[in-house]
Amino acid sequence: MFGTESSLSMFLNTLTPKFYVALTGTSSLISGLILIFEWWYFRKYGTSFIEQVSVSHLRPLLGGVDSSSPSNSNTSNGEADSNRQSVSECKVWRNPLNLFRGAEYNRYTWVTGREPLTYYDMNLSAQDHQTFFTCDSDHLRPADAIMQKAWRERNPQARISAAHEALELEDCATAYILLAEEEATTIMEAERLFKQALKAGESCYRRSQQLQHHGTQYEAQHRRDTNVLVYIKRRLAMCSRKLGRTREAVKMMRDLMKEFPLLSMFNIHENLLESLLELQNYADVQAVLAKYDDISLPKSATICYTAALLKARAVSDKFSPEAASRRGLSTAEMNAVEAIHRAVEFNPHVPKYLLEMKSLILPPEHILKRGDSEAIAYAFFHLQHWKRVEGALNLLHCTWEGTFRMIPYPLEKGHLFYPYPICTETADRELLPMFHEVSVYPKKELPFFILFTAGLCSFTAMLALLTHQFPELMGVFAKAFLSTLFAPLNFIMEKVESILPSSLWHQLTRI
Repeated sequence: MFGTESSLSMFLNTLTPKFYVALTGTSSLISGLILIFEWWYFRKYGTSFIEQVSVSHLRPLLGGVDSSSPSNSNTSNGEADSNRQSVSECKVWRNPLNLFRGAEYNRYTWVTGREPLTYYDMNLSAQDHQTFFTCDSDHLRPADAIMQKAWRERNPQARISAAHEALELEDCATAYILLAEEEATTIMEAERLFKQALKAGESCYRRSQQLQHHGTQYEAQHRRDTNVLVYIKRRLAMCSRKLGRTREAVKMMRDLMKEFPLLSMFNIHENLLESLLELQNYADVQAVLAKYDDISLPKSATICYTAALLKARAVSDKFSPEAASRRGLSTAEMNAVEAIHRAVEFNPHVPKYLLEMKSLILPPEHILKRGDSEAIAYAFFHLQHWKRVEGALNLLHCTWEGTFRMIPYPLEKGHLFYPYPICTETADRELLPMFHEVSVYPKKELPFFILFTAGLCSFTAMLALLTHQFPELMGVFAKAFLSTLFAPLNFIMEKVESILPSSLWHQLTRI
């Protein structure tokens, strides 16, 4: 025993500083190569090579189960879907459920002293109004000429004064619209003004419909009058919904969609979905989804999360994560989880608002699909519907974060949808007020083995540098470290030698 210790001590004393330099340098080189390979593999395939090998090969040997995602077969479908998408990355859309400025946004400002709308958002609304409510022939009618200037005014009081001036000349539908949107302080007052707008709008629509084929000028007038009429009827339906007359609102929306089936730019079906959910008419909700949740149509958080809610509703009341981990997921539960993953991939910001992990604010007048603004707009109106379905929020809480383990990295690849736009954060900061903290897309964290190899490489490189600069001092430290490392082993060997008879120990050392 003492001979072994003396030979070990003699071996450590014969080691030169060059040996330690070579040892630490080689270790640093090897760990650096491992780090480079791990980083390259992670950038290309989105996972750690060491982690994948341990899960794929070592876990089965140790009796584990391969937990690869069952939805990998959908990747090819997702790639095919992404090829069909030709949507601009950061196109801003009109919020289908936008609130009334006078009756809702301004009341919020009066109470809190905060401005819920940004200048950028209101400027986009002004552009929308000029597009929908004006045409080149407005100068032929004095009231329309006044309203054409009113929509360009930045001062709200100047717009309201211009609307009153136009109404003094004649019944002008767009003037009533402006007053209902900005001057009315209650929903009932706004509804009254929209009903007056409806009478004037229907009269103009009938006249322009008869003259639309007489030239391009009359065709433009008819297109403008159509937009005005659709806008008025839709806002009247929204007034009915806000005043509790939900069935009446549903009927008005259905009639409007039948009368003007080609005007999908208003996304009236999203208003219809929200009203049907309020009535808990889930069969009709499913029928609307079957029509609009189509590959060729642009998706929205309302479409994706409503589909997830319907599938979650079938299993959420009896769902238990403990029971599911023991017996596995049933087919219905798997469908619900996949629907949630699909919705979360489309807009990853929604769950934090539905689970009340982030506070809600008033939704903006424009939204960015897949962005924080769309998440706020959806959760503001649909949180009550998720709460009404027993266990739906619990199922969402247990499963939504699993989406990020399936989304490929880097994000340019996508999974079920076209790649997540990287410019959403910038656009959302323009749409949302300053007092709101914009939600940022959750980025994948680096795997443990990449961090470990990076630390190992840095540590061994530092040791090599110190050993080269201070060879004698590092040699003393190395000997002290090795002596400390082997001290427990020496202590155990001494105890064993003191317990065992010397003759038996002599026979064992000879063996």
